[in-house]
Amino acid sequence: MDPTIVIGLEVHVQLTTESKMFSWSGTDFGLPPNTQTDPVSLGLPGTLPTMNRKAFELALRTAVALHAEIAPFTKWDRKNYYYPDLPKNYQISQYDQPLCSEGWLEVPLTDDPAGPGKRIRILRAHLEEDAGKLLHEAPGGLPIDHSIVDLNRAGTPLLEIVTYPDFSTAGECVAFAQCLRDLCRTLGVTEGIMQKGHMRFEPNINVVIQRGGQTYKTPIVEIKNLNSFKAVQGAVEYEYQRQIDEWLETGKVMAPGAKSTRGWDDASGTTFLQREKEDAHDYRYFPDPDLVPVVVDEAWLARVQASLPELPRAKRQRYTQTLGLSPRDADIILGEPRTAAFFDEIVAIGTDPKRAAALLLNNLAKLANAQNRSAADLGLRPVQVKETIDLLATGQVGSGSTDRLLQACAAEPSAAAPDLARKHGLIQVSDSGAIETLVDQVLSDPRNSKAVNDIKGGKAAAIGALVGQVMKLSKGQANAQVVRQMLADKLK
Repeated sequence: MDPTIVIGLEVHVQLTTESKMFSWSGTDFGLPPNTQTDPVSLGLPGTLPTMNRKAFELALRTAVALHAEIAPFTKWDRKNYYYPDLPKNYQISQYDQPLCSEGWLEVPLTDDPAGPGKRIRILRAHLEEDAGKLLHEAPGGLPIDHSIVDLNRAGTPLLEIVTYPDFSTAGECVAFAQCLRDLCRTLGVTEGIMQKGHMRFEPNINVVIQRGGQTYKTPIVEIKNLNSFKAVQGAVEYEYQRQIDEWLETGKVMAPGAKSTRGWDDASGTTFLQREKEDAHDYRYFPDPDLVPVVVDEAWLARVQASLPELPRAKRQRYTQTLGLSPRDADIILGEPRTAAFFDEIVAIGTDPKRAAALLLNNLAKLANAQNRSAADLGLRPVQVKETIDLLATGQVGSGSTDRLLQACAAEPSAAAPDLARKHGLIQVSDSGAIETLVDQVLSDPRNSKAVNDIKGGKAAAIGALVGQVMKLSKGQANAQVVRQMLADKLK
């Protein structure tokens, strides 16, 4: 029997708040080192923390969406350890009374939203503050012989979500990570930008090996701070084989104090030892004397439950089963919550969902990418998108003019799309008399005799060149379908 891998995940979610978990300094990413600090996050003597209520409510939203049991009473604890970027030498966290426990998240195993899934159990989720960051090269990437401590991130609110060891493949870990990211972004609890460290995944891995009628379990390894789905996939797959190879060489098995943490090197595709992992008692947890416990009453919980939006799995089912979108199109739209909300607004006013999705994923996506923003932020109103789709469907505007019309709508969001189409000369000419005059002009031009003869000889593709010439003469305003049909009729 092949060795089997056992995987649990710890996920750190950076919550979207304007200030830190227990103090008032900001949480903006990318500012110069040590410019977002205050006496509390620096751990200066005599300072007192104050809980960020918004951070707690964002954590509650996530816990409810994960079907977890919400603790009516939760407290704060000090987790004591030393890091150069941990100013107080302890982290405010939650130990034995976290804000929730025993939840779950359904992970799809196929493209079919109604198909089989796997329920990943959530052991607990708790709030804590982040540490700072050590920089090992100077600004500009210059090498240095020391480390720089940047405390901008120190005190940033984190929600740590801990699963049961329910994963049996790297692919399941990635699917869960993607689903959890989609859920958290839909809830508005995090921006979920992986490159900025908004979500960090830490797989806990060991391998079960059957040999000679006996079962051997390798020591658990925690791989720290993976911030991409590719890294999660690669780290789990590499660690599986590494642990088997190590067991074959040393015979080392799970035992007290055998747990270790390892880092992930993207360049080499390997993990590397960081330190032997402490057990819970090594952290000397004790209740934080400066923070009062938090009581979640039924009224507060009811308000949080009522505020939840439609969740990604249900939305995906609606997109594919009710609206008729392909799983691929549904996933692309759902990948950006603001785009999904914009799409829902467009459909809600009576727009054909498939046409709306096509316009959103092609023309609008192209315009958005050119401006490095989302389609929802281009400035168009949903009704303008519907009007544009209607103009295209009725042939009043040609597909080649779609981008120009959408750009005009974005520039003048208060104007109606039909008015803008007329203003910019985008309304197609469908009058057969006017078009016939142009068609005859093109057919009578001696330079087109070869194309005419080719078409009469059965080379239908040659008609495209003649259509293009008619469109040029009409300055793009002739209805291309009418032009093509009229040319075909005349050259039978």
